[in-house]
Amino acid sequence: MNAPHPFRIANYRAYWLGRLFSMLAVYAMMLIVAWQAYNLARETMGIAGASARLGLIGLLQFVPLFFLTPVTGWVADHWDRRWVVRIVLMALACIAGALALLTYENAMSLTPLYGMAVLLGTARAFLGPAQGALAPNLVPKEVLPQAIALSTIAWQFGALVGPGIAGPLYGIAPHLPYTLSAILYTASALCMFLIGPVPRSAPKRTGPIEQIVEGARYVWRNKLVFGAITLDLFAVLLAGATALIPVFARDIVDLDRSADLIGGPVGDWVRGSPEHALSLLAASPAVGAATIAAIFSVVPLKSNVGMKMLAAVFVFGLATIAFGLSTLLWFSMLCLFVVGAADMFSVYIRQSLIQLNTPDDKRGRVGAVSQLTISASNELGEAESGFLAALIGPAWAVVAGGIGAMAITAVWIRLFPQLAAARTFDPSDEVIAAEPGAMERATAPPVESETQRKPEGTSP
Repeated sequence: MNAPHPFRIANYRAYWLGRLFSMLAVYAMMLIVAWQAYNLARETMGIAGASARLGLIGLLQFVPLFFLTPVTGWVADHWDRRWVVRIVLMALACIAGALALLTYENAMSLTPLYGMAVLLGTARAFLGPAQGALAPNLVPKEVLPQAIALSTIAWQFGALVGPGIAGPLYGIAPHLPYTLSAILYTASALCMFLIGPVPRSAPKRTGPIEQIVEGARYVWRNKLVFGAITLDLFAVLLAGATALIPVFARDIVDLDRSADLIGGPVGDWVRGSPEHALSLLAASPAVGAATIAAIFSVVPLKSNVGMKMLAAVFVFGLATIAFGLSTLLWFSMLCLFVVGAADMFSVYIRQSLIQLNTPDDKRGRVGAVSQLTISASNELGEAESGFLAALIGPAWAVVAGGIGAMAITAVWIRLFPQLAAARTFDPSDEVIAAEPGAMERATAPPVESETQRKPEGTSP
C-alpha cells in the first residue's frame, strides 16, 4: 500500500500551516530589525560604521544560540516537542508585540534592538531543534523527502511574502510589520495546538550530559551527516550576501538608473524608494528557493544527490559574486534569485540526508547541532559580512564571500568523499549504510506515542 500524501495527514497539515505563519512572521520581522538598525546607525555614522552595527545584530542573535545548543537539543529529545514549539511561538509573539509598541511610541533605538536580538536568538535556539525533529514524526518515512520539500515551500513562501509585504507596510507605518508578525506568531501557535499525539522513539535512560555528548559524537562519526552540516556552515558563513541587503538597497543600488531601465509603473514605484528596493531584493532569493521547492514537491530528486548538492553550493558562490558586482536593481534581483534557488537545492538534499540517516531518538540533538551551524552561517555570517564590509566595503565583502563558498566546495569534495558518493537518500544505500549506526537504525525498536511516554523529571 502506498504511503499517503503528507497533506492527507491531519497532524502534518496543522504543522505545515503553523510553519507557514511562523516563517512569514520571522522574515518580515527580521528584515525590519535589520533595516531599522542600519538606518538608525546611518543617522550618526557612515556606511562602514552602520554596516558594523548591522553585523552586531547578527552576532547578538548567535551568542545565546551557541551557548544554549546542547540544552535545546536535549530538551527536544526529552520533552513533548509540540509543547516546546507552542511555548516558543507564544514567546516570539510577545517579542514582536514589544517591537511594535516601541516603534509605535517612537522609542526605538539601537539599544532595545540589540536586546531584542538576544531574545530572538534565545527563542529560536529552542524552536529549531524541536520543530525540525517533530516533522519526521508526522509522516511515514517513505514520504519524508516530499514532506521536507512541502515544509520548505512554507519556509520559502514566508521568505518571499514576508519581506515583500514588510517594506511597504513599514512605509505606511513603521510598527505595522511587527504588529503583523505578532499576529502571525499567535496563529502559528494555535496551529501547533491542533497537532495530536505523534509517535516517536524513546531516548535512552542515561544522564543528560552523556546524551548531549552522544549526540555530538554521532554527528562527528557519521561523516555523511557531518560533511553535509559543515558544508552549509562554511559556505553560507562566507557568502552572506543577503545579510547586506539593507546596505545595497539604501547605498549601493542605483535606484534612479534602475527605474529608468525598468520603466513604467514599476519603475516609478522603485524610483527614490529604498524601502521598495529592500522588499524586492529581500524577496528575490525566496522566489528562487520557492521555485525549486515547488519542483521537488512534485518531482522529488532521486539520483546522484551528493554531487548535485555540491554543484548547487558552487553555483551559490558564483551568483553571490555577481550580486556583489551589480548596481542595477533588476540584475541584483536575478543574482539573488539564483542564490536562493541554489541554496534551496542544497538545503533540500542536505536536510533529507540528515533526517533519513539520523535515528529518531537523536534527531533533537543532531537537529540542535545542525541549527547551530545554520545559525553560525546565518547570524554569525551576518556579523562577518557586516564587519568585513566595514573594512573593505560592502561590494567587495560579498565578492570575497562568493569566492570563499566556491573554494569550500572544492575542499569538501576532498575531505568528505561520502558526500560526492551519495547516490540516493535511502539509508540502505551501500555508501550510506557504511556509516556508523546504520545497523542500529535497521533494528530500532518500535516507537511510542508522546502520550504513552513521560520523560523522567517532567510533569504529566
